[in-house]
Amino acid sequence: MTNLATAPALEGFASLNLITPICKAVQEEQYVNPTPIQLKAIPYLLRGRDMLACAQTGTGKTAAFALPILQRLSKSERGPRSKGIRALVLTPTRELAVQISENFEIYGRHLRLRHLVVYGGVSLGNQVRLIKRGVDILVATPGRLLDLIRQGHLRLNEVELFVLDEADRMMDMGFLPDVRTIEAKLHPERQSMLFSATLPAEIEKLSKQFLKDPVKVVVDPPSSTVEKIDQRLLYVDRENKSALLETVLQDESIERALVFTRTKHGANKIAKNLSKSRIRAEAFHGNKSQAARTLALEKFRSGKARVLVATDVASRGLDVDGITHVINYELPNEAANYVHRIGRTARAGATGVAISFCDAGERFFLRNIQREIQKDLDVIGGHPFPAKIAPVKSGKKRGGGAEKKNGAPQRAKRNNKPAKSTGWKPGKYSAKKKPGFKGRPSKSRD
Repeated sequence: MTNLATAPALEGFASLNLITPICKAVQEEQYVNPTPIQLKAIPYLLRGRDMLACAQTGTGKTAAFALPILQRLSKSERGPRSKGIRALVLTPTRELAVQISENFEIYGRHLRLRHLVVYGGVSLGNQVRLIKRGVDILVATPGRLLDLIRQGHLRLNEVELFVLDEADRMMDMGFLPDVRTIEAKLHPERQSMLFSATLPAEIEKLSKQFLKDPVKVVVDPPSSTVEKIDQRLLYVDRENKSALLETVLQDESIERALVFTRTKHGANKIAKNLSKSRIRAEAFHGNKSQAARTLALEKFRSGKARVLVATDVASRGLDVDGITHVINYELPNEAANYVHRIGRTARAGATGVAISFCDAGERFFLRNIQREIQKDLDVIGGHPFPAKIAPVKSGKKRGGGAEKKNGAPQRAKRNNKPAKSTGWKPGKYSAKKKPGFKGRPSKSRD
């Protein structure tokens, strides 16, 4: 494997040797300079190299593989055959599949290439009709792709380019057996790309099976968090979380908030309670139909819903402009998911605020998060629902604080103090002002 240590000294998309129709489409989207992942990846992908890339969502990774795919297919005279496809992008969620497909449409608007997105939860009929016409680029989720293959509607033996996107998420969601089945049906001489937000040992092992002499590209440490995100922590008893959330959302500076919970039932309950309190909210999770999920996202994007309450299905691939706040109603039990969650705000150069609620039972999750990001979250004290919880300190991976022993979290010492604590003060809870809340506390609905 070739390890890429530095980015090529290139400036502007034109210097990446992209063809005129693609450069024109990029300029129409007002893209000026390539992102680091684009600078590193595109030149090698245009040469036909396999690639293992580590880049989080929001870094421009879709264009990093989409632009070379469009260029390579456009230079080939062979068109798509019935039931056959030339490029396959495999991704874990419906929402991410739709967004990738939309990007292919935007970047390839001046090219004569056919693209299609397929995912579960909708009828097969229209997808089958389009596949029969021939498809250059197919973006798919694993389950629906296998359905189409098993029913004889699709063949993968002519695939020239293959992308496995969000590989670590694929693994977390249990899709690895499906991915292996799909990979075995591809043409052995294809060009393959594996993109992942993190690079655990399992992903490195998977890359050796899927890729041939790949270039390795890494941008930003996997556990890094966006510097422009103001990360805050509120200790609160579990039974008061609902009331605290309603109080926080009374702040008018919170224009568009994404609230994360660990369970689908919890997302439904929180959205229902907020709606009863006249806070426009929608729930978003895997148990909802595709039509319901699409409608919830449309309301959130348009401003008809001010709050989207979601499970970790929205922690990756959800690209909504103008999310001012991410609120962790419940901390994730996987530290890496915290990074993905808060990455939904402060996108495209904007600032953002991440607010995390922590009850006594979540202290172990908090400790792992702070160690993952190598930073202690700023503790906001004096809010209307304070909890007598021993603070968790030291996000650094070096002694101090409570340690995990024999697989179980141990009780922290009571004399620990948070690295930084900001008292309760009136005013808006914005990224530019002192933290505080506005309005009277609401009654708990838990």
